[in-house]
Amino acid sequence: MNLPISRPLVFVDLETTGANFARDRVLEVGLVEVDEHGVREWAALVNPGVPVTPFITGLTGIDDTMVADAPGFERLADELRRRLAGKLFVAHNARFDYGFLKAEFARLGVDFRATVLCTVKLSRKLFPQHNRHNLDTLIERHGVAADARHRALADARVLWDLWQRWHADPGADALAAAVAALTQAATLPPDLDPALADELPDIHGAYALLGADGETLLTGRASNLRQKVLSHFAGARFSLPPASLVRRIEWFDAAGEFGARLHEIRLQRRRKPIPAELCAWRLREVAPGDFRPFLATPDDARFGGDDELFGLYGTQREARQALRKLAEAHFLCPARLGLEAEKPGKPCSAVKGHHCRGVCVGKEDASRHSARLMAALGKLKLKAWPFAGPVALVERDAFGMIEDFHVVDRWRYRGLARNDETLRELAESAEELPFDPDVYRVLLKYIQGNSLRVVTLPAGSSPAPAR
Repeated sequence: MNLPISRPLVFVDLETTGANFARDRVLEVGLVEVDEHGVREWAALVNPGVPVTPFITGLTGIDDTMVADAPGFERLADELRRRLAGKLFVAHNARFDYGFLKAEFARLGVDFRATVLCTVKLSRKLFPQHNRHNLDTLIERHGVAADARHRALADARVLWDLWQRWHADPGADALAAAVAALTQAATLPPDLDPALADELPDIHGAYALLGADGETLLTGRASNLRQKVLSHFAGARFSLPPASLVRRIEWFDAAGEFGARLHEIRLQRRRKPIPAELCAWRLREVAPGDFRPFLATPDDARFGGDDELFGLYGTQREARQALRKLAEAHFLCPARLGLEAEKPGKPCSAVKGHHCRGVCVGKEDASRHSARLMAALGKLKLKAWPFAGPVALVERDAFGMIEDFHVVDRWRYRGLARNDETLRELAESAEELPFDPDVYRVLLKYIQGNSLRVVTLPAGSSPAPAR
């Protein structure tokens, strides 16, 4: 048989109990194996160990009774690995099928790896003039017969049919070139595990490039973690710092930009800790109607629990510089603000240039000066924690495969949960965490933007905010 292949292939499709490979399970496996010996098909229902929802039954036709006597994944694992071994793993939205199989094998303590080819990416490369590349669109565009959509073997057959059609048009050479480009092995420094190129996911995340002594050379985040990390070793960069100094890479995947940024902050803190002099301004009424700013430091301010703080500054010098700029912009008296020595009855340094309206020499009422000061600082006021206790901010990826629960309390990030047990542990944790200004700003942006689902959690033994 003259098959349109140059290497062994296996076309893979899975049906699952849901879209989250950290929580859901494989329900059915369908394979079409193609090599020099011909074409073989293999399919198996899998008992997922959890109920099949009505939605999945409606989509696939598979219900609890059909899988009640089916083997669990652990009984099929050896046979499945044998059939996949040494073959190019071809799937539509391969991240889904490959991710689910890696997760199932990982539960058995098996590190499953394969060279993967995504037919979504392949179709885009072969037919860039088209915008849509989902499987139903490709079936219609290329006139492929589909017996039963959303059954594993039927969809695997569709992929094999598409491959044969692409072998004819745009042709064998174009297909081979596209496959080579999409499966090209990454070039990594000799001190790095070559398996890293396979392990890095093509999703959101953050990473750190580490040196020989474990020191952090560079941190970053990306919407495609694999692409971004490997780009540091492409071309001439390979032999230049920091790429030439890298001995290990640490990374964390995420459902989206929010989680990637939180992971990045944690990695950055190894090189740049939370400022020890973190401070903010607090207003005090020193006389009726006369409010003055005083610096609040971590020793006397409960960041995240004190809603009368203004601005966040890494040092007291930075705070005073910011206040000086506010004074100049709003015609405030530097002496009244404590930026220079106050001499009773004598003008401050700003009066002469008309940058102070004379509160220091009685030309302006103290209450009017205070009102202007409050207005100037008002835009910098730290927001009070808007919830009664800890919450989880839920972020999902574009495919619904990853659902991250980021547990937060009083603007402090406790951690990421992808299962109920971890979620409960984080919600009930009594660990005191420092206030991180970068985390605060990220959380504020997403909470105010209402771009993430918020789940209220039991307070447990939540501690008072750390100073």
